[in-house]
Amino acid sequence: MNNEHTFRKSLNLFDSTAIVAGSMIGSGIFIVSADIARTVGSPGWLMIVWIITGFLTLFAALSYGELAAMFPKAGGQYVYLYESYNPLTGFLYGWTLFLVIQTGTIAAVGMAFAKFLGVLLPGISESVVWFNPGFVKFGPVQIVAIASIVFLTWVNTRGIQEGKHIQNAFTSGKAVLLFLFILIGLIFATNSGAIQANLKIFWDPVQHLKDKPEIPLAGFAIIAALGMASVGSLFSSDAWNNITFTAGEVINPRKNIPMSLFLGTFIVTILYLLANVVYITVLPLRGIPDGATVVERGIQFATNDRLGTAAITGVFGHYAVIIMAIFIVISTFGCNNGLILAGARVYYAMARDGIFFKKVGKLNDKAVPATGLVIQGIWASLLCLSGTYNQLLDYVVFAVLIFYVLTIYGIFLLRRRHPEYERPYKAFGYPVIPVIYILLATLIMIILLIYKPDYTWPGLIIVILGIPVYFLWKKRKHPLQ
Repeated sequence: MNNEHTFRKSLNLFDSTAIVAGSMIGSGIFIVSADIARTVGSPGWLMIVWIITGFLTLFAALSYGELAAMFPKAGGQYVYLYESYNPLTGFLYGWTLFLVIQTGTIAAVGMAFAKFLGVLLPGISESVVWFNPGFVKFGPVQIVAIASIVFLTWVNTRGIQEGKHIQNAFTSGKAVLLFLFILIGLIFATNSGAIQANLKIFWDPVQHLKDKPEIPLAGFAIIAALGMASVGSLFSSDAWNNITFTAGEVINPRKNIPMSLFLGTFIVTILYLLANVVYITVLPLRGIPDGATVVERGIQFATNDRLGTAAITGVFGHYAVIIMAIFIVISTFGCNNGLILAGARVYYAMARDGIFFKKVGKLNDKAVPATGLVIQGIWASLLCLSGTYNQLLDYVVFAVLIFYVLTIYGIFLLRRRHPEYERPYKAFGYPVIPVIYILLATLIMIILLIYKPDYTWPGLIIVILGIPVYFLWKKRKHPLQ
């Protein structure tokens, strides 16, 4: 008699869309536009960066729909790479996901949750450090970040129903709050002086990085600046693919996963674009680093890059800091729930294929991969203590793009090798849209290789290190217990 538990089909279209949108919206939209503004130097090019990111995300989501409908299995993108190429490629994705992408993001989001909670509860302060020998940093912020990860991990070990209820509630809440932020910004916070100043330089790109002189941009320099600036916007729009990890628990996955990928990414893209419209109608893009006021610092030099707070300061005064902190606490908590819920399904799929710890490939009596959730939570917590999660995320932007490009190219490979496979949904705009994504993403990778090698080579090394690990794992007679 087989007593092994199986996944429970519990996620409908709304639940799935909430995982897509909720995993995407964290704190990035309220911060990264400051760095983008310093890199491209004009309102028009700031919007172009977000438009390009929006199209890339939508194009990828529309392309992934075909793979999701073909392989409605737990593990999502790992499965697509495994089926399109070979087990090694699938393993390298899972290895990088576990080591840095998913766990590093969970750590970063957890730390953002703790830091902004510290605005509301001053006892949770970054300035308080109890233990710091250099390679580990321990204080109240780390305790709160780890506690939030532990709590959400525990909730998700209780079953998919518990995880999805938190996801639905927090995604709905932060989508409404983000909409209100946009509404307040466009109606009450609009600054005619900022609008006039931004219109004068709308298409006049001038790079103004911190501690460096201004550099006018022209020709290929503009394209290079767009590629470098897209790092922040792409990460703020990432994690949309997490719903594919949970395919084993989605009701009618062949229909609901492709639809949720489109709906979730489309909704978030529109909200992100409107948020940036708020920024350029409220604040002048160009500013001075040591400006005495929010307006003097502008978008480029908002205090600690907290652009969302700066945007509504004119309406709420000093209360803007508290209001934005509440929003980001809600946003990051919901974001991490989606990341924690989805990530463990990839490790489960890897374990079932014999390339991860065997016990991770089993479900508990609540029909969820509890061991995978726990291991993921432990590693993410250690990254919180290490203080290196932000650097790790910078390093893997290149690797993330590599895996996205490989996955979408896999559509072409599978159509040629296996035309007999059932395809309930076919990639929208095939072959044009998938090709456009591959070309644009490849161009961004080339730009990062040339202009930001510190971002690219470490990420590539992390991926390459997975090759000997894979063969050592396979060499064993049995998977590690």
